[in-house]
Amino acid sequence: MTERPSLRERRRQETRRAISWAAITLAVERGLGTVTIDDIAGEAGVSPRTVNNYFSSKAEAIAARQYDRAQAIADHLRARPADEPLWTALRQAVLDQYRDDRGETADSGQPDPQWTQGVRLMVSEPALQGEFLKAGAATEQALAEAIAERLGEGPEHDLRPMLVAAAAGGAVRAAMLRWLRAAPPIPFETALHQAFDQLAEVLP
Repeated sequence: MTERPSLRERRRQETRRAISWAAITLAVERGLGTVTIDDIAGEAGVSPRTVNNYFSSKAEAIAARQYDRAQAIADHLRARPADEPLWTALRQAVLDQYRDDRGETADSGQPDPQWTQGVRLMVSEPALQGEFLKAGAATEQALAEAIAERLGEGPEHDLRPMLVAAAAGGAVRAAMLRWLRAAPPIPFETALHQAFDQLAEVLP
């Protein structure tokens, strides 16, 4: 069972999320190159010093959503029933986290326009690519550690945790591209279901 974070830690996480979303929002509205640390601080309701204490750059602040989501998925996986099949548990952990992360509006099930624009920025802005490569690697590492715990074998002795984590990460990336390109638009959750279903079909 995952330990509940302290009040101080929850406040720290809230501040981190607020800064990250402020950076994403302003970069979408104005373009990444025109946004300053002072702008992000004003949007998030914190001081520029606080922004710099949390992140070393605008790109890192934007990519923070990926790091936080990776840890949340790993925590969700640890909380799934121990007797649940691994792929089922992993799939549900991914779906639950993306469903909770502003991907779709509660009333229509359609993608939140701001979230959609933020994702497009993240996958298309050259200045962000280095941070997102690092975030992708961190995602797979966090998942591999949680998977290894379920399998009862450390990743240094068993390739399965990293292989399964890489497959899940690939499914998410494929779903994101499918969702961004779909005409007419489809809910992101639908694209995730399709990706995991089709991946399961080719796995033994």
